[in-house]
This record gives sequence, C-alpha cells and structure tokens, in this order.
Amino acid sequence: MGFTVSVNDKETVKSEPNVVPLCDVLLVLLIIFMVVTPLVQKGVDVQLPSALNTTQIPESGTKVVLSIKADGALFLQIEGRENRIALEGLNQALEEAFLTASEKKLFIRADSNLEFGKMVDIIDAIREAGIELIGIITERKATEGE
Repeated sequence: MGFTVSVNDKETVKSEPNVVPLCDVLLVLLIIFMVVTPLVQKGVDVQLPSALNTTQIPESGTKVVLSIKADGALFLQIEGRENRIALEGLNQALEEAFLTASEKKLFIRADSNLEFGKMVDIIDAIREAGIELIGIITERKATEGE
C-alpha cells in the first residue's frame, strides 16, 4: 500500500510491503508443526512398561528398534523407516539390518500386555540372528517425590 509524503511542495510516493499477512501465515504453520511433530515421531502405539532404573538410549550410531504390540505384531524400525514383519521373517530381517553395523545392538519396545510366551519366541529369533546385545525400552516410573 502506498502513501504520499509532501516535502518542500514535492510529493513523492513511498511504498512499503505489508508483512501482517505473512506473520499470520507463519504463526499458523508454526502451530501446525507443533501439533503434528509429536505424532510423527511416536511410531507404533505400544503401552510401555515402567521401571525405576532406566538409562537414556544412546544417540550415536544406527538404532534398530523392534516394536511389539500386545497381539504379537512386529514392527522393525531402522533409521526412521518402520516395516511390519512376521515372526518367521524376523531372523532374515535382522540379519539384513545388521549387515553393515559395527555393533549388533537391538532395542525392543514391547507392550506391557504382551504374553510372556510370545516374548520368549521373539527373543529366540533375535538370538538366532546372532544379536547378543538387547535393550528394552521402558517408561520411567514416577517416584513419590515427583
């Protein structure tokens, strides 16, 4: 929008951009990203068990995460890509995932309502694939002081 400025009886037109609509659009985009980002990062929906003694997952290196739902459905996540796999194909999928990895460490996100027998079958398949280091992902249990 332009406006006229009079200096010494000479009129000149000054033009400045209107940035208010730009700010409105940026604020709407910010709100959208704030709402969507936690949903994208969650992965498979499992109810994690809680534990008092927990440590943080290491940030370095390639992380391979096996998510197990309460009904026994398996999801293998490698570098952000998550694929559903069958128990029969778990051994081969893990061998392919760890072909180039220097350290064969697998993290398991298992639902707290998963049957123990299914968990034993899954751990047998993991051991058969040659993976010795297994980490279990849990939620931190709230203590009385918190």
